Amino acid sequence: MEFTKTLIYMVFFMFPLAVSAEELTEITILASRDRLAKAPVGLQTLSAADLARSRVLTINEALRKIPGVFARDEEGFGLRPNIGIRGLNPARSSKVLLLEDGLPLTFAPYGDNSSYFHPALERFERIEVMKNSGQIAFGPQTIGGIINYISAPTPAEFRGGVSMRAGNLGLRELEADIGGRIDASETGWRVDAIHKHSAGSRENIDIDVRDVGIRLEQPLGETQSIAWRANLLRERSQVPYSGLTAAEFRENPRGNPFVNDFFDIDRSGYSFIHGLRFGDSVKLRTAIYHTRLQRNWWRQSSNSLQRPNDASDPDCTDMKNLLTTCGNEGRLRAYRTTGVEPRVDLKGDTGVFEWTAQLGLRHHRESQYRLQVNGDTPNARSPGIGPNAGLREDDLREVRANSGFVEVTVRRGLFSVTPGVRYEDIGYARFDRLRGTRGETSFSATVPGVAVSFDVTENLTIFAGMHRGFAPPRVEDAIGIGGASVDLDAESSWNREVGLRWQSPEGLRLEVSAFDMDFENQVVSATLAGGSGATLTNGGATRHRGIEMLGEWRADAPLSPYVRVATTWLRDARFKGERFAFAPMVDSTTVTLQPITGNRLPYAAEVLGTLTIGADSANGLAVQLEAHYVGALYADELNTVALSVEGQRGRIGGHAVWNATVNFHASDALTWFGGIKNAADRLYIADLSRGIVPGAPRQWQAGFEYRF
Repeated sequence: MEFTKTLIYMVFFMFPLAVSAEELTEITILASRDRLAKAPVGLQTLSAADLARSRVLTINEALRKIPGVFARDEEGFGLRPNIGIRGLNPARSSKVLLLEDGLPLTFAPYGDNSSYFHPALERFERIEVMKNSGQIAFGPQTIGGIINYISAPTPAEFRGGVSMRAGNLGLRELEADIGGRIDASETGWRVDAIHKHSAGSRENIDIDVRDVGIRLEQPLGETQSIAWRANLLRERSQVPYSGLTAAEFRENPRGNPFVNDFFDIDRSGYSFIHGLRFGDSVKLRTAIYHTRLQRNWWRQSSNSLQRPNDASDPDCTDMKNLLTTCGNEGRLRAYRTTGVEPRVDLKGDTGVFEWTAQLGLRHHRESQYRLQVNGDTPNARSPGIGPNAGLREDDLREVRANSGFVEVTVRRGLFSVTPGVRYEDIGYARFDRLRGTRGETSFSATVPGVAVSFDVTENLTIFAGMHRGFAPPRVEDAIGIGGASVDLDAESSWNREVGLRWQSPEGLRLEVSAFDMDFENQVVSATLAGGSGATLTNGGATRHRGIEMLGEWRADAPLSPYVRVATTWLRDARFKGERFAFAPMVDSTTVTLQPITGNRLPYAAEVLGTLTIGADSANGLAVQLEAHYVGALYADELNTVALSVEGQRGRIGGHAVWNATVNFHASDALTWFGGIKNAADRLYIADLSRGIVPGAPRQWQAGFEYRF
């Protein structure tokens, strides 16, 4: 052990990597408890206790408790998250920055910020959501918001636990964790393992996920500490990509004809963090991270327009042939992401004002290796020889990004101001191996921001902020087929926010924010311009304005009743300027140009709301009732009202879903729980982007949690 410590000391003094020992368990803190009340930007948190009271099954269910967040269902288990913030399109969460312990969670945050997996919620101690100017300390996505998952720390003493639950729709879940300190060396360790299974929200779905995490921490004296984290995730699922046509939905709203669609994913993620403290005023932390992800989706349809009898598969002339002569498509993806990110925290006091500063650098690289293999049969796993079979895509895409930021907070008395700036320099390369062509392009951006706060009283803080929003395009949309650079601008906006945060001694807490997101260019799906949807395009100017509110009340009484309300009123989410889009005619073969100026943006519901009411009794019984409401929204830029034949256009009506949970704390170690999701079994449409996808049906669950 002494030899190991000596070696580690030598390595880190030769290569100055570096947050102090007490901060390594929360590697990057967006909203620590002591900062939350005085933060100059919109911040909300969900603790492990909040999630346990609700016994949430999916990340979507959890995030609906946060104002401004729209989390859309897909397969019914929350593994393909579709998260939008403040009216931004939730498709694949591409307009949100997802982090784990402050480090990138998605497999290609610069070149393809899409989410096709989600780690198990049980691994996290809390969830933090940040909006507006504080985002510039992270990047590259600095428009909608940041969702940061904080993993559970290593325990101070030996402890562990096991949790099991089961229910209808094939629900089975087993979670176990164990950890502690090794003798007097103060080496902390934690291992957690989770196995989850579900039959999803539609027929012919079978989802199986295994998630294992390991965390080690080692103090190196009083001023240094290191932490190492590894996570392995494996999913093997029978799950479709396509939604239903209108006729299929009417016949069987939870149907899924594509029984041979399978999705496999293997992900490994690693991070290494070294923290070093110089006195009480300087902290240096450096993180090294690396992820590998292999994603294979074998499917017979990519959307509700791709049905047997179309020209893409001449050997498949009818849905009756779906299980025999119809071929499939293998969308095979391999991703590699590596980066190093040092950050320095400084603080001081001039006697006139107090100040803190944070500055950091990042060098980031990612690669995408993409294959499309078309087979001749429903279960093919190799290229076929049919008219549309064979190797259809063989593409290597690479990103090199260097960035840096500085953010300073100056506080005098009751007033503080936090200016900051971020710089991004991004280089893209695309090698089309089928055509033997290569293309390169680059982007750079300076992202400034400023936030101010004023403590009106000890319990009331007013805050405001403004920052430049920035999001780079995907590699495939910046470099076209053949290597030609595409004139696709980076996404840019000016984001403004003003709000107040109030907390009374009687247990009442209130946060209200008014926001304005003014886009000079919002990058949207090409379907919004009448295209195929395979690429993105410059959507032009858009405007988002609204109000968010989070209110909480808890009484210090024998029953300890509590109420939590999270609401969003998105007054505006519209296209600006002289804007047109292609609209299909009745026969869906010809198109006409129609104006869309002033139309509402797709998937921008005007009203979102979640109401939670509960009580915790002294005898250990806790009950909770929750209602979640999503207002009506449009699925396309034309604001089509009637549901289209293919099920990809139309107005989705508003709906409310009720959940109920009961927890019984039999002892300090044992808790029994049960609950029901969508108690009224409300049938509603969740998504039309690839055809009609219904929301999750009624699901009950029961289980226990034992801690030792």
